[in-house]
Amino acid sequence: MFEQTRIPAPLQEATRKRFEDFEQSLEQRQLDSPESVLPGAVSKEDFLQQIHRAFAASEFVAKTCTTRPEMLLDWVRSGELFEPLGESGMSGFAEALSDCEDDETFDRVLRQQRNRAMVRIIWRDLNRLASMREITDELSRFAEAAIQCAMDFHFERMKPRWGVPMGKHSGEAQPLVVLGMGKLGARELNVSSDIDLIFAFPEAGKTEGGERSLDNQEFFTRLGQKLIKSLDALSAEGFVFRVDMRLRPYGQSGALVSNYDAMEEYYQSQGRDWERYAMIKARPVAASGHKAQQAADELMALLQPFTYRQYIDFSVIESLRDMKGLISRQVQRRGMSEDVKLGEGGIREIEFVVQVFQLIRGGRDPRLRERQVCELLPLLETEGYLPEGKGKVLLDAYEFLRNTEHAIQGYQDRQTQALPDTEDGRVRLAWVMGYDDWPAFDQALSAVREAVNREFQEVIADPDAERGDDRQTLQPWVALWEGSLEGEEAEEWLAGQGVDQPHRILAVLKDLREHRQVMAMQASSRDRLDAFVPRLLAMLAEGEAADETLHRIQPLIVSVVRRSAYLVLLVENPVALQQLVKLCAASPWIANELSRFPALLDELLTPESLYSPPGKEELRDELRRESLRLSWDDLEGHMDTLRYFRSAHALRVAASEVTGALPLMKVSDYLTDLAEVILEHVLQLAWEQLLPRYGRPAGRDGEPEQAPNFVIVGYGKLGGIELSHGSDLDLVFIHDSDPDGQSDGEKPLDNNLFYTRLGQRVIHILNTRMPSGTLYEVDMRLRPNGDAGMLVTTLRAFEKYQHNEAWTWEHQALVRARVVAGHEALATDFARVRQEVLCAHRDLNVLREDVLKMREKMRDHLGSRPSADGDARPFHLKQDAGGIVDIEFMVQYAVLAWAENEPALTEYTDNIRILGALEQSDRLGAEAVAQLIEAYKAYRSTGHRLALQRQEAVLEDGEPFAEERRQVTGLWRQLLESHH
Repeated sequence: MFEQTRIPAPLQEATRKRFEDFEQSLEQRQLDSPESVLPGAVSKEDFLQQIHRAFAASEFVAKTCTTRPEMLLDWVRSGELFEPLGESGMSGFAEALSDCEDDETFDRVLRQQRNRAMVRIIWRDLNRLASMREITDELSRFAEAAIQCAMDFHFERMKPRWGVPMGKHSGEAQPLVVLGMGKLGARELNVSSDIDLIFAFPEAGKTEGGERSLDNQEFFTRLGQKLIKSLDALSAEGFVFRVDMRLRPYGQSGALVSNYDAMEEYYQSQGRDWERYAMIKARPVAASGHKAQQAADELMALLQPFTYRQYIDFSVIESLRDMKGLISRQVQRRGMSEDVKLGEGGIREIEFVVQVFQLIRGGRDPRLRERQVCELLPLLETEGYLPEGKGKVLLDAYEFLRNTEHAIQGYQDRQTQALPDTEDGRVRLAWVMGYDDWPAFDQALSAVREAVNREFQEVIADPDAERGDDRQTLQPWVALWEGSLEGEEAEEWLAGQGVDQPHRILAVLKDLREHRQVMAMQASSRDRLDAFVPRLLAMLAEGEAADETLHRIQPLIVSVVRRSAYLVLLVENPVALQQLVKLCAASPWIANELSRFPALLDELLTPESLYSPPGKEELRDELRRESLRLSWDDLEGHMDTLRYFRSAHALRVAASEVTGALPLMKVSDYLTDLAEVILEHVLQLAWEQLLPRYGRPAGRDGEPEQAPNFVIVGYGKLGGIELSHGSDLDLVFIHDSDPDGQSDGEKPLDNNLFYTRLGQRVIHILNTRMPSGTLYEVDMRLRPNGDAGMLVTTLRAFEKYQHNEAWTWEHQALVRARVVAGHEALATDFARVRQEVLCAHRDLNVLREDVLKMREKMRDHLGSRPSADGDARPFHLKQDAGGIVDIEFMVQYAVLAWAENEPALTEYTDNIRILGALEQSDRLGAEAVAQLIEAYKAYRSTGHRLALQRQEAVLEDGEPFAEERRQVTGLWRQLLESHH
């Protein structure tokens, strides 16, 4: 069977001896040779290549097959040696343990099964019959099966004596949940892994039904000890897995098993950063008894807030950097630089790169809670967290290093990642990895490690180390912040840096240092503030109006001193700090939004998305992704997600506007698309919230409605696609369900009441004030009969009201009305009703009189007043004569007056396109239309700019718009007053 030509010369003698021992064992047991029992699908030549490779590369495989040759024959005969192990293989493993009568027999058989499994897995790995990921998955599944079988075995044998643990409050049987940590949790076990476990159970109490009673804690501790012994104890048959329990609360000094309350209290009050990293990979791998899956899910939900923060948490970089430094010092001290896991450019550095993004953003992006490195690296690249191509580089490196690790460990089934230091060992490793000699493999390995370390440094390196010269540059700014550079000397130095108002800078810094929240900061948080402020000052000095910008940023600093991870974000990301200074200098509105919602600082990390608005479909997709992790019954979670989504995009559009990246019309489009996407989601959320209790309303065909037969109609700026920053939403709710029908739930409601509840829920979701603010202020006064009318009306009632009872101003409002969310067929019917109402015949004299009266009333109530000295009158962009409302009223009058003969005027709801339609119909001349469009755009653009400066839409001196006002007023007289 042995052929020298298949094996490198330095390995031939040792391998020959292994084959001789194996053949002698076969002969002694009078067994056939394995090649004689091959299944038809495998050739003798292929098998011989495999056995030569396995025996040469793994002393463990050769020894185990020699000790138990019948095992190899079984594997060969069944063909399982050459195929992935399916569920039947795992169940066969459990069956082999099912007949064990006592602990000793169970532990012996379990070890025999482990050795069988390891021979098969190492054989397949060395012969590349399975990918690295298939090998690690199979190892992990085997470990889970071993843990579950051992727990079930001991649990059943403890019950007669002690009974079943019962919950003190629930009165229900209590399961033990085993959390797999590290590589087991991620299903990434290597061929000689330890397994890191944590034991937990839901509820304190006592056992019932046995000869004696124990506290649940004591019962599960005994069960855990038996489980560990069955897996970990070394016997003549070896061991199953080395078990490490040090990741449990309080480590080795803590209780072996904890209940959920104790777990939660520990992680909330004492959990350390490194324990958060460990929890990334935590996964229930086994559970005993009653409602095991439910208990496992409950435990993961309890741990999630500790692991993943809802805000963007850059503080983890500091901690990971410290941890990597500690590991590097240990590696150096112990001479482990040749370790492919812990050494420079090793497996751990790839894991750290992935963990950084998981911990920073996993609270906000559920996709990053994936446990497997191989799944995460492509995602990190796709989403732009890693530069293009770098995810692939790290993935290839990870597979190379893991295969190297397996080749090292598979030789003697030992837990080591150290490169061999003997000639034979090096030849063997290079050969297994597919290289002709050690120098060729060593060169490839070095290239891989260099590439890994380069990417690791890009992600996790200390910014101060990268910018060594900065420390010297920052020193005067440090002195300024600390107060050691003060008074006239400080003012002179600041003036020399180009700062216009040095005294104001010093005053703001003094206020900040003496602020009570800053004075109360913990030492670690204060260190972060001390690192941030000098960098901020240095960047401010590069721009204009440094004093005003610092004054605007001060509230933000105060708002984050208790959540200093945001300061780390800005220290670690100079690009984000640069955007902060740029945007706060441009707009106090943006500065205020950031101080109210510091989580928005995350948006500053990626200027390419900050200044490039998504389209409506992209907005829909983004919101869908953001809400995927939430069930429909998690109302608060959805409301928080929606508020962040809206605030983040409001910041993006403001940033795009103040920097000139977006023109006015695109700004309004973006804000309107944003509102519509949110309203679509809110409507679906409100619907899903009602269904469990009330069921589905009956449709006109008698069948339950599968989607709400309901629309949200947007009026005003929303209807006219002209939303601005901070706009309210003018809404009307309409349904077209069978008014005589009712819902089919436990608590049925008639359809009208159901849809009223739906409307109320929509308003609640939009209006409710949360720590993250409100979504939108909602105004429902434009519904039929205003505040006295029904919150939700049927389409027929709406149509009847518009034809018979509505005032002229309500028809004016209808000009700018359109469906913004809801049932498509009902939206089409609404559009028909709207057109019919707008195209109805009107007495033009009455229409003109009504419009003029309404406009006069608005000017009296809302227009500006003369200044105190009487010499000047401010110009209210919206309400004063010649302003925005005059243009809107002229457009509305024109549609109502002429749509009877020009129905095309009703097609659009925005003023710009309606004015274009008026020109097309020859009802208004091209010059008049151009004047109105230019004035309208100029007014709205100025209004937006003033809003971003947190100023009223009033100009103390209206002279800059004198010509526009004259033109608009002239057209107003021509259109509405010349016939009066």
